[in-house]
Amino acid sequence: MHFIRMSLSYSEQAECPLYSMLKRLTNLAIMALGVLLLGVAESGCSSSEPVAHPTWTTSLPLALAQARTEHKLVLMDFTGSDWCVPCRELHDQVLETLKFKNYADTNLVLVVVDFPERKPLTDEQQQANDALKKQFDVPGYPTLILLDADGKVLSKKLGYDDASDLIADLEKKGKGG
Repeated sequence: MHFIRMSLSYSEQAECPLYSMLKRLTNLAIMALGVLLLGVAESGCSSSEPVAHPTWTTSLPLALAQARTEHKLVLMDFTGSDWCVPCRELHDQVLETLKFKNYADTNLVLVVVDFPERKPLTDEQQQANDALKKQFDVPGYPTLILLDADGKVLSKKLGYDDASDLIADLEKKGKGG
C-alpha cells in the first residue's frame, strides 16, 4: 500500500506543476476576494447590489422640471473644472463623498455650470452657462446656489464647507432657514 506524502520540499514544489498551479489559483482567489472586499468598503454597502447616485445635468430647465416631479430642490455648482483649485477640492472632498451623494440622491437635482479653460464647450452650452452666471450674479468660483423647484434662490454661497456642514446648510436653507 502506498501513501501520498502531503508535504513537499522546496525543490520538489518548484518542479511540481500541480503544486505550482494550486499556488497560483490560491493567490488569484485571495486577490479576487481582496478586490471584492475593497469594492464593498469603498461603496459603503454590505451587499453586492450596485448603488445608483445622482448624476449632474447641465440644463437648469430640465433640472427644475425633475425637481417639481420628484419634490426635490436644485443645487447648482458654478465651477471652473479644469483650472479652479478650490472647485476641484469641492468636487473631490465634498461632492464626491458617499455622504453627500446619499443626501443628494433623495433631496437634490444637481446642475453643473462649468467655465473650463481647456475643455471645450459647445457654443450653445457656453451661452447657457454665461446666461446663468449673469442671471444668478455669480461672484466667483466655486459658487453653490440652492433653488426650490420653481427656481427661487434659497441660498448662494461662494466657497465650500465639508460634506456634513454643506448638508446641514442645505437642509436649513431648504426648510426656509
